[in-house]
Amino acid sequence: MIDGPYFVLVVVGVLGTGMVAGVFCGFSTFVMRGLAALPPGQGVAAMNAINVAAVTPAFMLVFAGTAVLCAMIAVVTFVLWPDEGKVELLLGSALFLFGSFGLTLVANVPRNDALARLEPGTPEAAAYWPTYVREWTLWNHVRTVASAAAALVYLLALS
Repeated sequence: MIDGPYFVLVVVGVLGTGMVAGVFCGFSTFVMRGLAALPPGQGVAAMNAINVAAVTPAFMLVFAGTAVLCAMIAVVTFVLWPDEGKVELLLGSALFLFGSFGLTLVANVPRNDALARLEPGTPEAAAYWPTYVREWTLWNHVRTVASAAAALVYLLALS
């Protein structure tokens, strides 16, 4: 069984990955649907405002902090190579680092940046909005599942 400071590290990893999964799940299940129901100009303006508001110390501490924590768990696992839970710990770290944090950088952020360059009331914004909602939400579903799976396999490592 994992114990001591390593136990605490993994428990915090469960909490961090689970919290991020919850945020992403909220976006996938109702926020994006609500924004998509708005007229395109309003949806673009609202999403741009959300994207600016998301980059706060509180959310970045949870999101980026969880990525750092997952990297630490992976490194400590490689160094200590525990008898129990090593597969789960490495898998949980990979799921979050690649399927959540990494995917955010390569799939969601570029779409956010493209949306931010558009003026909400223009025909270009109205034309891009349905594509943005569809693609962004698809990748967000993947981030949600990856984050939740990371929490689950970290939890399994503790049992």
